[in-house]
Amino acid sequence: MTQNFKIYAYPPPETLSFDSQVESLFYSSLIHSHFITQNPEEAHLFFIPFSFHSGLSARAAAYVVGKYRTEFIYWNRTLGADHFFLSCSGIVHGADRNVVELKKNSVQVSCFPTTAGLFIPHKDVSLPPLANVHAPVHAPGSKSSSYLGYVKYNWVKESNIKEQLLADPEFEVESEPSDQLTYEERLAGSKFCLFEYGPEISAIGEAMSFGCVPVVITDRPIQDLPLMDLLTWQQIAVFVGSSGGVNEIKRVLGRVVVEEYEDMRESAAVASKHFVWNDTPQPFDAFHT
Repeated sequence: MTQNFKIYAYPPPETLSFDSQVESLFYSSLIHSHFITQNPEEAHLFFIPFSFHSGLSARAAAYVVGKYRTEFIYWNRTLGADHFFLSCSGIVHGADRNVVELKKNSVQVSCFPTTAGLFIPHKDVSLPPLANVHAPVHAPGSKSSSYLGYVKYNWVKESNIKEQLLADPEFEVESEPSDQLTYEERLAGSKFCLFEYGPEISAIGEAMSFGCVPVVITDRPIQDLPLMDLLTWQQIAVFVGSSGGVNEIKRVLGRVVVEEYEDMRESAAVASKHFVWNDTPQPFDAFHT
């Protein structure tokens, strides 16, 4: 089926640069993939090759859409519903028809975690974050762990929870950034990796790669997790609120250790292959997933 799936990319501007490496990798992978067709009549989707960066005004976004709608017939056929675009920062709200249709109808391909209020869960998707480290192999069998949980510097910022974690000997909590080797050793030597939902959660793929089951501290449903149509996140990560503090976190983790830890660890390690970005895309990596 994927061999027959085609995407038409509109002519890009003379210069095109993106805010993040993930956006650049996705764009390069897409443009050089077998999905691209030079015949728009055989396309299933249409890609808008423009950098909708954080400083872009609603007026500028409207101009981009208006240009393609005027020069081509395809936007007006669905009012943009079969179009998609890249934007890690999200599109600002605007009253112009072109911006309204872009935000309401077209698929926004975002970076995880997404900008609050600028991601529409029923249509938009988030890309797996770029992992800076990967475990060399996923060793089978049980994992020998020095700590119940690991918190890298800045992964958890809520002061009360951080203080409670620092006082608990079962958690390794960094008070300053660690070097790469120490970071990898702590990922490999901990059962769980604790994240507060926010920018630092982008390291979730690195934790998964080392078999460190992610624990996401959040008081609201997360609707922008990468690959939500593919991965069953409840089988890969633990989600817990902040109101009960570390005692509640430990209670939840204690139940997981007894009932399902090994299965979650293996599932997280296997799923981490979908978080790998390659200069030349490979089967089942972040681009092809």
